[in-house]
Amino acid sequence: MGRLDGKVALITGAARGQGRSHALAMAREGADIVAFDICEQIDSVEYGLATENDLKETVAQVEALDRRILGRKVDSRDQAQLDAAVAAALTEFGQIDVVAINHGIWTRGALWDLPEQTWQDTVDTNLTAVWKTLKAVSPHLRERRGGSVIITSSVNGVEGQAGSAHYTAAKHGALGLMKAAAMEFAPYRVRVNAVMPGFVDTNMTNWQGSWDMTSGHAGGTREEHEQAARHWHAFGGLMRPEDISGAVVFLASDESSRITGIEMPVDSGHLVLSTFNPAPPPE
Repeated sequence: MGRLDGKVALITGAARGQGRSHALAMAREGADIVAFDICEQIDSVEYGLATENDLKETVAQVEALDRRILGRKVDSRDQAQLDAAVAAALTEFGQIDVVAINHGIWTRGALWDLPEQTWQDTVDTNLTAVWKTLKAVSPHLRERRGGSVIITSSVNGVEGQAGSAHYTAAKHGALGLMKAAAMEFAPYRVRVNAVMPGFVDTNMTNWQGSWDMTSGHAGGTREEHEQAARHWHAFGGLMRPEDISGAVVFLASDESSRITGIEMPVDSGHLVLSTFNPAPPPE
């Protein structure tokens, strides 16, 4: 018996990274999966976003676990696309029990240098599209009078990040939205919580701008990035997507049936550090 037997989990940003990891973790616990991803590039993002082939790979890996899955190319910034895709999921499965709102982008630039479109793309993706996803699933969750929503924020939802004011603002906003949503959904017995990942090793953090930030200079390398990241967490080292998925499964399961409105750090102890970890444990 899995902890999510009989449940259907909808996951945004599911084509790769944390989203794929969450899909596989919930499938292993018995859930059927609805996987959404934009599968196209956003012009202001310097690293490659997920592709339709990535989404197909998520579908194949879930099916290999003998679970059902519906994969859909969906831009969560577009309410009409979301509403249509949620309707298709309900036609396919008849219910949605878990909603993991995981999509996000991260770009770099001093706030006074950010182009307006870069700011808008980040806020639209990391905050407004979270609200739109909540709107798309709310009629069904309220009618069923139950369910669990897990919003992916970040440790930057509670602390600042120089060079990413737009990302920091959006992730702070996602936590405020979560708290308001937790209160509004509570009369319908729908739980709404957030996870705050630390520095997770995905495509979003594995590009030149990220290497430059962690190394402290232009032209940083992946090797310097890995070395510097050892000081970002109390446990040291970059985190894996799977490190976040355990918390997501817990919040999706009935084990957390009395938990709503919380900000759960899953950050290898990053937030307990005063600045950076001067003595990370050996790898």
